[in-house]
Amino acid sequence: MTALKEFMTTSVHTVGADTTVAEAAEVMVRGRFGSVVVMTSGTLIGIFTERDVLRAAAARVDLATSTVRDWMTPDPVTATGDMDSADAAETMISHGFRHLPVTERGRLQGIVSLRDVLSDRIRPER
Repeated sequence: MTALKEFMTTSVHTVGADTTVAEAAEVMVRGRFGSVVVMTSGTLIGIFTERDVLRAAAARVDLATSTVRDWMTPDPVTATGDMDSADAAETMISHGFRHLPVTERGRLQGIVSLRDVLSDRIRPER
């Protein structure tokens, strides 16, 4: 089994809770990733994903003024870098999400997507 720390993305894109939905969506499109981690004073307080953008748009709110705080998932499930890819996949599938922040002693270390985890699982043994 491969530990998440061996393939997680360590360059995590973060936004503040008061970032607008439109600004967060722009960051995600520009960076070509499906989520941003929401931080306040160095503490992970939520995760904001493509699905959250869609929910806000479907609610017909003004995306230029509505904030990430109103649409994010607060206190997201996290993993540690030592968690193996099989456990991470099970966690994401059982909870119905596709992005898993990786923390160590409460500090953000990285993030993995379901695609990352599944790619690791199907890769031939090293």
